[in-house]
Amino acid sequence: MKRRCWFVLCLSRLRTLYDGILFVSRSAGGWSPLDTDRYQWLQVDLGSRKQVVAIVTQGRYSSFDWTSKYRLLYSDTQKNWRPYLQDGNIWTFEGNTNSEGVVRHELQHAILARYIRFIPLDWSREGRIGVRLEFYGCSYWADVISFDGYGVISYRFRSKKMKIMKDVISLKFRTTAGEGVLLHGEGQQGDYISLELRRARLQLSINLGSNQYGSIQGHTSVTSGSLLDDDHWHSVVIERYRRNVNFTLDHHTQQFRTNGEFDNLDLDYEISFGGLPVSAKPSSGGKDNFVGCMEGITYNGDNITNLVRRKKVDTSSFRNLTFSCAESNSFPVFFNSTSFLRLLGQSDSDTLSVSLSFRTWNPHGLLMFTALADGWVEVGLMEGKVTVYMNVTQKKNARIDISSGSGLNDGQWHSIHLNALENYAMLTVDGDEASTVRTAIPIQIQTGGTYYFGGYFLHTNARSLQRSFQGCMQMIHIDDHLADLRAVEQGLIGTFENVSLDMCAIIDRCVPNHCEHGGHCSQTWDTFNCNCSGTGYTGATCHTSLHQQSCAEYQHQGKSSGSYWIDPDGSGSIAPFRVSCEMAGERVWTILKNNLSPQTSVSGADQEGKAVLQIIYNVTDEQVLSVTSSAESCEQYVAYACRMSRLLNSPDGTPFTWWVGRANERHSYWGGSGPGIQKCSCGIEHNCTDPKHYCNCDADLRTWREDAGLLVYKDHLPVSQVVVGDTSRAGSEAKLTVGPLRCRGDRSYWNAASFTSPASFLHFPSYRGETSTDISFYFKTSSTHGVFLENLGSTGGLHIELRGSVIFFSFDVGSERMELSVRSPAPLNDDQWHRVEAEKNIKEAVLQLNGQYREVRPTPPQGHAKLEFYSDLYVGASSGQRGFLGCMRALKINGVIFDLEERAKTTSGVNPGCQGHCSSYGMHCRNGGKCVEQYNGYSCDCSLTAYDGPFCTDDVGGYFETGTLVRYDFLPELGLFALQETKSRSVVGIPSEANLTKEELVFSFSTYSAPSILVYISSRTQDYVAVVLRHNGTLQIRYSLGGLAEPYTIDIDHRNMANGQPHSVNVTRNLREIQLQLDHYPVSTYTLPEASDTQFNLVKSIFLGKVFGEYVAETCALVFNPATGCHPPSNWFLRFLVNLNENWKNGIISMVIFTVLCIMVFVIRHMFRHKGSYHTNEAKGAESADCADAAIIVNDPAFTETIDESKKEWFI
Repeated sequence: MKRRCWFVLCLSRLRTLYDGILFVSRSAGGWSPLDTDRYQWLQVDLGSRKQVVAIVTQGRYSSFDWTSKYRLLYSDTQKNWRPYLQDGNIWTFEGNTNSEGVVRHELQHAILARYIRFIPLDWSREGRIGVRLEFYGCSYWADVISFDGYGVISYRFRSKKMKIMKDVISLKFRTTAGEGVLLHGEGQQGDYISLELRRARLQLSINLGSNQYGSIQGHTSVTSGSLLDDDHWHSVVIERYRRNVNFTLDHHTQQFRTNGEFDNLDLDYEISFGGLPVSAKPSSGGKDNFVGCMEGITYNGDNITNLVRRKKVDTSSFRNLTFSCAESNSFPVFFNSTSFLRLLGQSDSDTLSVSLSFRTWNPHGLLMFTALADGWVEVGLMEGKVTVYMNVTQKKNARIDISSGSGLNDGQWHSIHLNALENYAMLTVDGDEASTVRTAIPIQIQTGGTYYFGGYFLHTNARSLQRSFQGCMQMIHIDDHLADLRAVEQGLIGTFENVSLDMCAIIDRCVPNHCEHGGHCSQTWDTFNCNCSGTGYTGATCHTSLHQQSCAEYQHQGKSSGSYWIDPDGSGSIAPFRVSCEMAGERVWTILKNNLSPQTSVSGADQEGKAVLQIIYNVTDEQVLSVTSSAESCEQYVAYACRMSRLLNSPDGTPFTWWVGRANERHSYWGGSGPGIQKCSCGIEHNCTDPKHYCNCDADLRTWREDAGLLVYKDHLPVSQVVVGDTSRAGSEAKLTVGPLRCRGDRSYWNAASFTSPASFLHFPSYRGETSTDISFYFKTSSTHGVFLENLGSTGGLHIELRGSVIFFSFDVGSERMELSVRSPAPLNDDQWHRVEAEKNIKEAVLQLNGQYREVRPTPPQGHAKLEFYSDLYVGASSGQRGFLGCMRALKINGVIFDLEERAKTTSGVNPGCQGHCSSYGMHCRNGGKCVEQYNGYSCDCSLTAYDGPFCTDDVGGYFETGTLVRYDFLPELGLFALQETKSRSVVGIPSEANLTKEELVFSFSTYSAPSILVYISSRTQDYVAVVLRHNGTLQIRYSLGGLAEPYTIDIDHRNMANGQPHSVNVTRNLREIQLQLDHYPVSTYTLPEASDTQFNLVKSIFLGKVFGEYVAETCALVFNPATGCHPPSNWFLRFLVNLNENWKNGIISMVIFTVLCIMVFVIRHMFRHKGSYHTNEAKGAESADCADAAIIVNDPAFTETIDESKKEWFI
């Protein structure tokens, strides 16, 4: 191709150009057709093929005539017109709104043609169609070669064998054939490159060589384009450097990497264009040569078409070499949903013969209808099959149905031929006589002579229920005669409505495939649909991930440890993958397992004495990197067990063993050490078996030793290979362990920034999105208004904003501005975290708030240029609007995390990080757990609860055996300030004058033992509260608050609670009223007698499992059977929480007591942190005591004051 001078075409001398501004001559008028309707067009002959890059329009001078919308068609030959396409659609240009304004459009893709048709679609309502226009572009010229299916261009290399590392091949082709080889080259070693048409799609196949064993195959095949047999020019460029290939077809580029492990393309002798050379291997045969035209063929800088013209290459296989492109005889007809074509045939004939070719995407549609003298015949598509219905009214509405073919709505050309004569009908599809369907006809037919094609005439004929046909037809034969459609175009024969003649405007909406992440694309004439099943994504284009980005996000949804799918880059190119998530308190670990079993024996050394162990993970390298790059830290356990097998040798010597990590880098340090330090853990800690060596295994002993530890330098992880070099000696043995890769946290999930001024914003450099663009982030604010982010690019500008309780998302699609909004039923300025997710793609736009409130709207069919962030992307507002005030985190656009913290460090008015996570996530801390703020997140403090775990949901309890107890004492005479100083100790004090008038006791237990003492709360007076199981397993609660001769008892006699099942008890007292709830049963209310005191005086100790105090003997006598002795419960489990409150005159004592008892629970929690059991030797004096508890009292003379610390029994 050669570019010549720049040209400007002014139509009919209507206007002249001066400094880029159109000035109108007073004598100029413009084009205005006599009739103003949808059938008008203006055809421009550019004189020769030109490359048109822009069009400028204006209305007719000094009139009310202009064109407000129009389309462009173009052709080289005034036949087979092609509509201008953009963004995969027949493009509609926005024209003028008055007669004097100038509207210019730069074409996204240049038009290469000689003839251009201007098609008005809409015009002035005050006048008529009118236009003045100019085209801008370049002259164009190229050598054209016609291929007849026999001729092949053989381009011989300068040397017999070529070892090529870099290739650049380009050509243009035009054909009506769906099969054919465009280029082919091969070598004796199995290398090849081939470009061929298959079912009107272009397939590029490359093989740079397979390895000698055949385990690594080099064959790579990529397919592009569709409907390439449309007799229009298509451009192909192939660029290869080593294994990286760019394959461009008509401005759409696919990038891929060839298989195998070689970089050079080894070809022998030649490369051919138009078919296979004579020297091609037999295995390459059986393929059709190319039929059509090519131009601009270049191979690595050589202009092949020019060499052919100069007779510098072999063209001997051509029968008749021509340098022009012959016109096609086809005359396609394009039908939309409101089209039909009426043609005439013979009437009163006893033979019906109709044939045609069609192509469509719709599974249904009426192809042909004709009325008979008695009935009618219709040919259509039904579920992708050709069906023929013959309705013969003379035979009492006898209906004859025949069908043939399948999947004929695939966009390819298909032919049908229907013959009905004498007493049978015959249907043939795609010329396959073997599949011809034949059926009997009850009577002789008689034709009516009028044939309708396309189906829209049915609004005047209700006898058929078929839908209108959308697609193309050609080669229409009636009574075995080819219909002269050019005469139809000239109005000489037939009639038509809304039919486009001499063009086929079929569009493959699945090429390029807008269904992302492997989604399957299917289409009809008007639209496409994506099946996202099995992809891990959802949405109209399979763009949105179904999975969370990390284990941290699952944890903050309240999930527990387990196996989960994660998608770190969301809608990005990395596929979701399964990991193990370990929620270990505040820390969240992501675990990636490998195939190496622990203690794997090392064997199979090569000739150099090296044994190589490959460590294979269940994820790809890219997926591993997505985890490690966002993690706060990573670690991997490695262990080398050895017997006469040395590991690292010495810090300065050559290591016997090394491991390979990320990026195939070799490392010679071991677990417990670090990069650059060729030592093991024992060498760092100076405790190796032999002090002369820095690894245990380097001592080379005959006994088993081990070097183990953690590798923690995450940029080197994971371990992908271990090379062991000292196992080939006699007696040498080694066993290797490589644990899973463990990575902690997710920095991107909590990557946050605080905006402190409405004028503050974060500016990010240029960034380019895709046709589908998604944005997600979290925010929290106390402000009612603010701009979250905006892009001020030249095209595709977007804007997300908060206004009151509504989130707005707006963006440009072509010349239109779309806006979506979602309203929250609750205020959004509540200083809690909210999540915004916005997506726009070629089919729809979605805005979602907090995962539940959403709006979905279809997007316009055209104008979907890739979203550009070429100018600036602002987080906040930079255009003078009120910016966002508050915190924003986890901003992600198209799978890319934006580092808000790093940018905030250098931006005024914005601070890195954000506080206040507990206001949004505090509800996840259950059972009284306290939410604790952290710089980038939060944690749950369970120390004042009877629960454990990251969200205080795991029970903390104790397992008691005979002779075990837990006791908790309160120190007397300590005030509030002393309390604050001693709150971390095992005993705390309360004011001695505190008298409780209300308390709450909550615990759960399970046991088979009865009788048993569950809980006993003592005082420094005679007061106590006890909860016991009687000999029959029933529950008894006793209050002794003074004033009564005997304790007040509550007996629950209706069930045995010593049945091994878990039971919960809640006892609440307020003055004389006692409320009791057992398990799920209703609350029961009891009242202390009037004579009873209402104050629980001077609380001293709480006992679980055993009882101390001066009423021990009495308690034993009442609970235990004296005949069998007095024993504490055996093998029982308890979870315990107590809350005691006292209403004192100033309210201070109640707060102190509540705090003290909560601290007591903290101590109990730590005593019960690990479930298990322990044994205690019985105290001396047990034989003479009333019960086991009394035995301890007898043995402890100082009990009345306190228990010596050495005699306390703690469950730890």
